[in-house]
Amino acid sequence: MNRKDGNHEELSLKLFVVLSRAYRSISDYVTDDMKRYGLNPSEFMVLELLYHKGEQPIQHIGKKVLLASGSMTYVIDKLESKRLLERKSSQQDRRVIFASLTAAGRALMDEIFPQHRAAIEAIFAGLTAEQKNSMIDLLKKTGLTAADLRK
Repeated sequence: MNRKDGNHEELSLKLFVVLSRAYRSISDYVTDDMKRYGLNPSEFMVLELLYHKGEQPIQHIGKKVLLASGSMTYVIDKLESKRLLERKSSQQDRRVIFASLTAAGRALMDEIFPQHRAAIEAIFAGLTAEQKNSMIDLLKKTGLTAADLRK
């Protein structure tokens, strides 16, 4: 039986396997790229967030890069020890601490982010813009369906 003749359940299972394998391959490739710069994925994601969005309250960073609060403290401490970011107290609320890129952190991201962007582009180079947009729409729809099922 070819995949066009399969029933919906079989196609759903096949899609899940293909999506899982594709995600794993993409994730492994991107992780290897991040490691080339001496950073683990969590460190890279925090630096990337600060690079593109500017200083952020530390308690919000974990939510944005999907890290647990315990892991977040460890990652912030590591990046601070590497002198890539610094903590700054809020002027408005002493309970809030911001993370901000240092000059060294910004210089590192200025150097490595274009290379990282090119590595990601290489993954999807075989797709047209229309195919990329279709994948974005379909994956969003699937993700929202999965989220609704958890409620």
